[in-house]
Order: sequence, then C-alpha cells, then structure tokens
Amino acid sequence: MLEKMEVLDVGKVIEEFEAMTKDAGNVQRETLKKILEENGSAEYLQNLGLNGRTDPESFKTCVPIVTHKDLEPYIQRIADGASSPILTGKPITTISLSSGTTQGKPKFVPFNDELMETTLQIYRTSYAFRNRQFPIENGKALQFIYSSKQSKTKGGLFTGTATTNVFRNSQFKNAMNAMQSQCCSPDEVIFGPDFHQSLYCHLLCGLIFREEIQLVFSTFAHSIVHAFRTFEQVWEELCADIREGVLTSRIAFPSVRLAMAKLLKPNPELADLIHKKCSGLSNWYGLIPALFPNVKYIYGIMTGSMEPYLQKLRHYAGDLPLLSADYGSSEGWIGANVNPNVPPELATYVVLPNIGYFEFIPLKENVEEHVQDKVNASLLSMKPKPVGLTAVKVGEEYEVIITSVAGLYRYRLGDVVRVMGFHNSSPELKFVCRRNLMLTINIDKNTEKDLQLAVEEAAKLIAEQKMEVVDFSSHVDSSTDPGHYVIFWEISGEVSDEVLKECCNCLDRSFVDAGYVSSRKVNAIGPLELRVVRWGTFQKILDHYVGLGAALSQFKTPRCIGPTNNGVLQILCDNVANSYFSTGF
Repeated sequence: MLEKMEVLDVGKVIEEFEAMTKDAGNVQRETLKKILEENGSAEYLQNLGLNGRTDPESFKTCVPIVTHKDLEPYIQRIADGASSPILTGKPITTISLSSGTTQGKPKFVPFNDELMETTLQIYRTSYAFRNRQFPIENGKALQFIYSSKQSKTKGGLFTGTATTNVFRNSQFKNAMNAMQSQCCSPDEVIFGPDFHQSLYCHLLCGLIFREEIQLVFSTFAHSIVHAFRTFEQVWEELCADIREGVLTSRIAFPSVRLAMAKLLKPNPELADLIHKKCSGLSNWYGLIPALFPNVKYIYGIMTGSMEPYLQKLRHYAGDLPLLSADYGSSEGWIGANVNPNVPPELATYVVLPNIGYFEFIPLKENVEEHVQDKVNASLLSMKPKPVGLTAVKVGEEYEVIITSVAGLYRYRLGDVVRVMGFHNSSPELKFVCRRNLMLTINIDKNTEKDLQLAVEEAAKLIAEQKMEVVDFSSHVDSSTDPGHYVIFWEISGEVSDEVLKECCNCLDRSFVDAGYVSSRKVNAIGPLELRVVRWGTFQKILDHYVGLGAALSQFKTPRCIGPTNNGVLQILCDNVANSYFSTGF
C-alpha cells in the first residue's frame, strides 16, 4: 500500500509570505544579522574587521562590493580542501558550477544546506500562488530535468551544476511530491550519463503516463522547446517502442534500460492513439495538449535569454498557459513569481526578504560611465552607491548585489532589473538583461534585450515564408577596421539570398541605440554582418557545453560570444553556410 503523501499547505505558505513582505525592511536586517552571526568565524569576514558587528551600516562600511574574480582565490582554496572556515562558518562540502554560457567557462560557486533550503522556499512560494490560480490534482509532472556528471575537486568536494546539486539533494524529491509534481521518469533517466538518451526516455515516460501528466516543466524554456523539436524527429520510434513494449537500441546504458523495462509494456492501442494524434496535427501546433490531455500549464524560466523561445513554445502549447518560473542564479535565489497568470514577457518577481541580503546599484547615475564603457573594465571599477531592498524606486533600473547564505558577501550578480512595483513592502522586479552581455565597439551599447528585439524584427521577413530563426548569437568582430557586429542565425529551412540581404539590413537598422546609429553613420562601426549557419550548429554548441560538464537543464545559448569564448566562436565560424553585409546605412 502506498504511504500517504504529505501535501503542502499552500494557505500557510502564502500567509507566511504576506507577513514577511509586509515587514521586508526588518526581515532584511534580521537576515543579515543571522548570516553574519553564523559566519562570523570565517576568515574572509574576520579580515575585514567587522569584529562581531551585524548591523547593515557596519557591514557596508567594512565589506567591499565584489565580483566573482575577487572571491575566486577563496573559493579555490575551499575546492582544494582547506579545512579552516574561509567564507562560511560551517564547512562547504559541495561546489556548484555555473552554466558557463556567459563567460565561456563555468565558475565555481559555494553550495550548502542553507542555499538548498532557500531553493525549496522559493519553489514552495511560487507553487502556492500557482496552485491557487491553476490547481493540479495528485498526478505526475513531465519534467525535462537532467543531471550532469558530479565529480570531485582536488580537495574531495562534490562538484556539479547548480541544478544537479538540487536534483541530487534528498529534499528535492520530497518537495516535488508535497507539491504534487512528482517526476514521471525514474531516477536512472534523470541521472543518466547521456542527455540524448535521457531526453528520449523522458518523452517515452510522458507518453506512458500521458493521462496522469498535470504539468510540463524544465528549468529553462529552451529545454522544453528542444524536447519537442526532438519529438518531431523520433515520434514514430517512440510509437514503435510502445507498440512492441521493447525499448529502442539507441538507449545503450544498462541501468536506464532496466528502469525503462519496468515501465514499458506492449500497448498497441496507446501507440495507435499517439500516431493518430500526431498525424492529425498541422505543423505540430498544439502538440503538448494533444499528447497530454490533462496538462494544466507549462512551467519553466521564460524571461531574459529564454524569451526568444516563447513563440515556438506557444506553438507547441496551443491554448495551454505558459507560466514563468522564479528568478535566481547559481549564486542564489532572489524572487518568486507570485502572479502566475501574467504572460511570461510581463513576469515580475517579488524578492523574498529572508533568503539573502539584497542591495541595488542605481544605473541612471552611471549613464556617462555606460557610454565610456569598453568591455566593462570601467563599469566594474566604478564606485557604486547601492540602496537597500525597500529603498528602490518604481520605474528605475538597478544592478543586483546579493549577500547569500552560502558565503558570498556584497556580490555583484551582473543582472539588471527594473522595479515594476511593490508587493507589500518588497519590490517586484522585472529581469532586463545581463550587464556584461553587451555588443560594444565605440560609444555604442547594445544589450541582450536590444539584440533580441533586432532579431525579432528581422525574423518577421522570413516568417512570411513560413520559416523561423531556430536560434541566434552575436559577436563583435574587431579584426576588421572599423569593427562590426556579426549576427549568427540558424534558420528552419531555405531562404533566398534576396530576403536574407533584407534581413541583414533590417538587423542593422533595428539597433536604435544612439551611440550605434551615430557610429554607423560616420563609419566608426562597419556594416553589420549576418552569418547563416548550417542546421544543427546550435545543437553542436549545446553538445560542447554538455561535454564541459554543463547540464542540459541549465543550458542557455550564449547570446554574445566574447573574446574568451573561442570554442563556441569556432563552432559557429566553422558552420557558416552564407554571409551577408548590410547596406542599411
């Protein structure tokens, strides 16, 4: 007999959240006090002369604002096995690897039980509000989650991606069960050594339990789109497996085959039904509700660099709502989405004042610095004047500084957010962009969002031919004089040279930043170049990162390839099919 599962008390979670956000200022002071008391013995804090003080004023006076580079030597010593308290009072036993898609290589970030608890608190909070709007019954979730390889550092600490450390934590599965979001795939699939094989098995498990699936989830929207693009290629093979009750030979790992054999039984009726559903679709529109009739919504991070995938995700989702997941990073969580019925493009995140201590650098004061900025050197050397959580102003943009429960103090996250309002006394943030993902040559300054808008505008020209931009990236080519922007596109089919030339002109004209436009007009920046890459190029980039130890769950296509990211730039350049230069100016 199944033991009775404990279901999360959503009313209680919401009540606690409301109480906490009504008193955000005091909760922040108490949170900082707790972090500093628990970690007062750490070498890093000892050396800064806090001498046991835990008030925000002393903290800001003594502790400098830092980047990852500043903390790298300390984190490396922890990874190498130093036994003394360095960044935290209690020993760090696990290291998270960031996705590595921003800088080209993963960063080491401390991970501990306290950070895991903040993760679960964010999950519980957003689930409580989500379930009030879109209640799910006790079913299963089709979760496209993957664990990368966990290895050990020189000092014997476990290291893996942040998502891997979460998925491998014993509390994760209990939390998913309490939120009635139990993964339909066995652990052997989630922790399988090959993500291609795991993805196939996730799809197969979803089909086997199709009537019980209540929601479709992955950490990022990209993974969901990738999964159903893959489904388009393998659906007949999946049907054959279900019909015969025998797993395809493409799944090679014995542990995965054994786990799947327990679920897979011959079911010709189900195979016929899926075949009929797929054959009846027009260009795969509404694929997800056709396969999973009881799904209530699709859930994952859909903001920032994930927004370009929303159009394709909506195509697969049909009328199903898309719900954007919460706001955080490998370094720590920031806010929960408590307005789930808002479209992802408008999603905001309320900061939970007890999961870290937050400060915000106002950006409007640094406009002049923005213009002078070259590859962020001056940006990181400026002396910012941050404000506290409750002192931010609606409509203003800020860079986020986090003091985490895992040994990061006044750490520049590199994210730009806009304050959209307040939930009680805690701000509602909208993610704008990453600060260091900028296209800049002269006095121009184009962010990831500017790039996305330009691509969306130009992509309308190929949409008229029923084509789409599968994925895209960019690069500043300084080898030419003057330097120029390079935009890489992967397209879903053949498009004429004439149309692609117009796309190139449209891209060039769609960067409306005053510095860019004026530089183009006087030829201080050369004509934009559109390079169309071969089908499957961005899959090679994904494979490249997975080969470096990244998890598919955590993968984000790098939107701006910097000078340190030679591996990815080489993949793109080696796969260029056609190149076009703008005549737009």
